[in-house]
Amino acid sequence: MSEPAAAAACSEPVPAVTVLDVRRHAMKNYSYLVVDPLSRRAVIVDPAWQIEKVEAALVSAEATLDGILVTHSHHDHVHLSRPLSEKHGCPIWMSDVEIDTSGFRAPRLRGIGAGAWQVGRMRIEAILTPGHTPGSACYAIGANLFTGDVLFAEGCGICPDTAAAYEMFASLARLRACVAPRTRIFPGHSYGQQPGRPMAQLLRENIYLQFSDKESFASFRMRGGQNLAKLFVFS
Repeated sequence: MSEPAAAAACSEPVPAVTVLDVRRHAMKNYSYLVVDPLSRRAVIVDPAWQIEKVEAALVSAEATLDGILVTHSHHDHVHLSRPLSEKHGCPIWMSDVEIDTSGFRAPRLRGIGAGAWQVGRMRIEAILTPGHTPGSACYAIGANLFTGDVLFAEGCGICPDTAAAYEMFASLARLRACVAPRTRIFPGHSYGQQPGRPMAQLLRENIYLQFSDKESFASFRMRGGQNLAKLFVFS
């Protein structure tokens, strides 16, 4: 990297991430408020259940909500998207494929493909990662990656069938290739590890990132005898 480029990189604002632990009955999700420290413009990832926590985080950060990033269309990830969009007059971003396959609709819903855009000084990059759902996406903002139900610290999201497991394998391979080891991973749920673990740790410890071919990955992901109840034992 040249000296001017290095200086420019160092001058880029570091987005502030607020982790919101939100709950409803047995469900526990993580939503994330991401704020540009210069403009105080913000986005929220997968808002659900407790709108008062979102509003309190916005007030505390002295931030304006400029957009909603949805990793996929399952109810526990889109629950507050419409009311927050209506209150703050901001768009909801979801992948084109997820919109087409899920039927999710909202007045300010905006379809996206792979690519990047700006909110304030923050660069947001969508990475298409199908497998858990046909149109799942992850979002990179600075040195942070918001993965929904694609990648957890402890594993990866469930897949409905073998074809989806093949897609999940390709999506995880894409993340292995493009995500820097220092990038912090912020998933939709936790099964022991707190959000924000570095990708380097997941590359060492997450068994689903160790497979070299889609057949062995799918065989393990779809194996019999898994305790489905443990999918809802969150920490």
